[in-house]
Amino acid sequence: MSTAQDRAESHGHTHRDVNGGWLRPAVFGAMDGLVSNLALITGVAGGSVSSQTIVLTGLAGLAAGAFSMAAGEYTSVASQRELVLAELDIERLELKRNPKEELKELVDLYIARGVDPGLAAEVAEQLMRDPEQALEIHAREELGVDPSDLPSPTVAAWSSFGSFAVGAILPVLPYLLGAHSLWPAVIVALVGLFACGAVVSKITSRSWWFGGVRQLLLGGAAAAVTFGLGSLFGAAVG
Repeated sequence: MSTAQDRAESHGHTHRDVNGGWLRPAVFGAMDGLVSNLALITGVAGGSVSSQTIVLTGLAGLAAGAFSMAAGEYTSVASQRELVLAELDIERLELKRNPKEELKELVDLYIARGVDPGLAAEVAEQLMRDPEQALEIHAREELGVDPSDLPSPTVAAWSSFGSFAVGAILPVLPYLLGAHSLWPAVIVALVGLFACGAVVSKITSRSWWFGGVRQLLLGGAAAAVTFGLGSLFGAAVG
């Protein structure tokens, strides 16, 4: 038996993943690491310090940023998950204590969506026969969540750590390979920014060159400002 999705795809009616899936957090995490570490490195380089100092600064920025991102993402997702689980416990208890009221809630909800009252009552009664299915339906309708598809704090933390680290290592890479001037690092970072912006266009449906150029300009502006500040403060301190 064909599903609605199969029928839609048979005549070319498909949709992109509007939630962004794994692509959005991965790309934006890498972009965050790239912009922040590029700005950090250019700011330090503006003070006319040694290549060794720049490398140390870049690696420290990578480690600090990646661990900070991972900790923040873990705490955020864990807190959200705990809140959802607490609300699900409340809903599960209500389904046991007040099944009639919960049934009426479901019936009223379907009626509000335009379903005939008789049909709404019949559908709601059938759904309420299975406690777990009833919990899932109420969670979807009242809380807007899927109990079987809650985000994992550990996965979120490692994803943030990894994507940030990948972006943050790019400006440092030329120095690690033997470069002694800032320009190779800037060029590599700007290419990475353009690539990230182009990938983001897959989510926003903008043209790839628009997304790439926009991100390149924003990241380049941040690097230019921090380089200027580094030069100013470096001269003042010196």
